[in-house]
Amino acid sequence: MMMKPKDKTVFMPALGFGTLIPDSAETIRATKDALEAGFRHFDCAERYRNESEVGEALQVGMAAGGIPREDMFVTTKLWNSNHRPERVEPALEASLKRLRIDYADFYLIHTPFSFQPGEEQDPRDENGNVIYDPDTTLFDTWGAMENLVDKGKCRAIGLSDVSLTQLLPIYESARIKPAVVQVESHPYLPETELLEFCKEKGIVFLAFAPLGHGLRPGLLENSVILDVAARVGKTPAQVLLAWAVQRGTALLTTPKSAARARENFNISSLPQGAFDEINNIQIRQRLNEVVKTGIPGFIPTGS
Repeated sequence: MMMKPKDKTVFMPALGFGTLIPDSAETIRATKDALEAGFRHFDCAERYRNESEVGEALQVGMAAGGIPREDMFVTTKLWNSNHRPERVEPALEASLKRLRIDYADFYLIHTPFSFQPGEEQDPRDENGNVIYDPDTTLFDTWGAMENLVDKGKCRAIGLSDVSLTQLLPIYESARIKPAVVQVESHPYLPETELLEFCKEKGIVFLAFAPLGHGLRPGLLENSVILDVAARVGKTPAQVLLAWAVQRGTALLTTPKSAARARENFNISSLPQGAFDEINNIQIRQRLNEVVKTGIPGFIPTGS
């Protein structure tokens, strides 16, 4: 399944592989396995500190499988310490070099928070508090992002970890509108209002943590999900991923094994009744508070 932002020539696979994996060797192996399983969208970030490993795995895997670059979709993200306009292009160029590609398909502002500029990803004062950059606005950074599209260094741009309130002023003022918004979303955090806005404006809604970050107990043990999985003959993970695609979102998942990669890639539509049951889950829980601070609360360990 492919998703297309309105008025764009960019097509993005609805199923994406998220590369937030702490271990270098595991990053390389899992990325190769995902490519072999059929994933063609790879979501990366300067913040993850493993773009070089992802780039290595993609080069080897694409060569082995005879996969051309134009069949691949690579997203990466600008970290908070590079929000100043003069730092945006060098940051993307550094990411492209690490990933061993000439352009990014999507380049996202990782969070709407600007940190003190510099090489330190988490600049902190003597009390351990993050040092923000009050002189740089999201509008400043967005203008520099637009210039990257003009130069052909990325095909489209977007935002991550934003609320609808943060997205609206950027959307209204932007010369080049956001093509994608990447946020945490799953049955416990459906983000329905943001999703409807994205559908109306032709923005791809890209859900991360569709399995609830793999936290246990959590979505994978939810009784509604388990009941649906038993009825349709799929795993709870496949049910959650199918629900996400069926409601019109693209998604990112991070399977750590070849078998799990194949499982996550093998999804099919749910019966309407089962889909409605999941929509009616009443639990509301955000699992990553990055939207409040710009600092990821943890590195997920699930697949």
